Amino acid sequence: MKTYNKIATSKLVARFDEELLNILREDLKAFKENHQFTTSNKQATIQRNLKAA
Repeated sequence: MKTYNKIATSKLVARFDEELLNILREDLKAFKENHQFTTSNKQATIQRNLKAA
């Protein structure tokens, strides 16, 4: 029979958390890059409306 090295549960949870955090950071970075102009356009519109008022 083969014996397998068991990884401690806490190490698995820590690794899972780290990987999930990295994925979320990458997704957030990509989202911000894709929506930077939308946000700036909305802010410019709000500023124009405030100046007009």
